[in-house]
Amino acid sequence: MPSVALTTLGCKVNQFETESMEGLFKQAGYEIKPFEEKADVYVINTCSVTSMGDRKSRQIVRRARHENPQAIIAVCGCYAQVAPEAIKAIEGVRVILGTKERANIVDFVEAARREDGLVVDEVGDIMQAHTFEDIPLYDMPQRTRAFLKIEDGCENFCSYCIIPYARGPVKSRQPEAVRREAEKLVAAGFKEIVLTGIHLGAYGRDLAEDVHLVDACREVLAVKGLRRLRLGSLESLELSPELFALIREDERFCPHLHLPLQAGSDEILHAMNRHYDTAEFARLIANVEREVPGLAVSTDIIVGFPGETEELFQQSLDFVAKMNFARMHVFPYSRRTGTPAAKRTDQVPEPVKKERVHRMQALATRKTAEFHKMFLGREMDVLFETNHEGITDGLTNNYVRVYTDMPVTSGEIYRVKMEKLYKDGIWGQVIPD
Repeated sequence: MPSVALTTLGCKVNQFETESMEGLFKQAGYEIKPFEEKADVYVINTCSVTSMGDRKSRQIVRRARHENPQAIIAVCGCYAQVAPEAIKAIEGVRVILGTKERANIVDFVEAARREDGLVVDEVGDIMQAHTFEDIPLYDMPQRTRAFLKIEDGCENFCSYCIIPYARGPVKSRQPEAVRREAEKLVAAGFKEIVLTGIHLGAYGRDLAEDVHLVDACREVLAVKGLRRLRLGSLESLELSPELFALIREDERFCPHLHLPLQAGSDEILHAMNRHYDTAEFARLIANVEREVPGLAVSTDIIVGFPGETEELFQQSLDFVAKMNFARMHVFPYSRRTGTPAAKRTDQVPEPVKKERVHRMQALATRKTAEFHKMFLGREMDVLFETNHEGITDGLTNNYVRVYTDMPVTSGEIYRVKMEKLYKDGIWGQVIPD
């Protein structure tokens, strides 16, 4: 029996895609091995959001070749899509896919195994890909929360982002296929499903029917036995009254939205080609708080975008300080060849970016602590996930990470008393049944 080892870099969409490809190999009779072990085939699903992602992708390819020089190495994903020649130049790579044709990965690997020295390059023009690559799950992922990809592609073309060039136009999964996959996940015992996509709020835009994200949510919520539905990252401009109503009406819909701000300076937002200013974003967040009281909002912030002066960075700090963010993910700007921002001559020096990230992260830590303090003394339901040295952690429905040393079962939901701030979340005591 041939063996295959798969690994993922990057986002939850990539994780879902790797799990789908793993199922294809299982169907073909392959033994699945940990990536650290010797295997006949290695599959690396790459990321290209940052230059660090590119570098890690190359390093992992070389690590696989070192583990087994005779192995077939297949590289797919965003980095392979935007830089296929760089991937092909790495010794030992035999199969190169981008962000399509993954449904045929087993066939491509088998072709490379049959013909010594053959390099299979199936990276095509992603801008011509207009159909969602629907690979049904064959085997259930070994996690406590299930990611369900329902959309691919992005057409926003933010000036710093390589993803539209790596993923192509918006492509949506058919609503009935969304429900089928959700039924499989709930039947397998998953309590929470997280809907993911590259531009999730654009779901349905390419379908012939009048379909929107709220319709996909209804399909999943129609599945009996589901305990939680959570959404991945959304653009604030795409929130609809219908979506707010569904969150209010169905207690299984997690009261948490991730709405990337990216910058708190109007000048930088314009340079980023983001389609709002700070005043509009603030109104949108106020509307969220009015429509669904108590809903937690997390966000992304990019620091050190080209042209960001100290004054403009201070504007970002001041704006963020006024917002009620539950959690903030802070990233230094990463120059991506092929994007408009990469061509600018006013790049911010790395030491300056590093110092600004530190300051913004300090603010983020304070904001999160303020949010968590509101829940001390309360009882909340927690879906526990991982255990490390006797301490298990999990998430509330509004995305507060909770830790305990009491005996719990991963993948199950428990009622927990929130006791004190701990690490990046709260320490709690499980309430006996």
